[in-house]
Amino acid sequence: MQCPYCGAPRTHVIATDHDARGIRRRRECPQCRQRFTTLERAVLTTPLVIKRDGRREEFSREKLLAGLRTACARRPISADALERLADRVEDYIRQTGRTEVPSKMIGDRVIAELRELDPVSYIRYAIVYLGLEDLAAVRAEINRLLEGESSSSRDLG
Repeated sequence: MQCPYCGAPRTHVIATDHDARGIRRRRECPQCRQRFTTLERAVLTTPLVIKRDGRREEFSREKLLAGLRTACARRPISADALERLADRVEDYIRQTGRTEVPSKMIGDRVIAELRELDPVSYIRYAIVYLGLEDLAAVRAEINRLLEGESSSSRDLG
């Protein structure tokens, strides 16, 4: 592996660790002595995404994460929690066994996951995804969210 600091053609692996996202390797460059971490993940095929206008494109985990980061900006949600959410969505669409999935299927899964993770992030995402175009629509969605919380908190009591 090439050193990202000095461009040396080879680096040494100091430590290897396995986790849910793949294989993490701690590396050191023999020339500049800088250390860095790499993450190796298996490349698994995901279905093509059918967009609303009929176009098809490859599923992009980075695009999904960018949308999640925007919805969760300045919220107390760790990057690791967002990675796990993206993992669950990616696993879900892969497990359908289909070669193509509608973008609505992905959006529905994301919105369900966000609803459980953080209500404010859910509303932010819902404004764009559900096309909530005015304050009345946003208020109605917030009211639905609050009614769901109050009924589930009554179930606990």
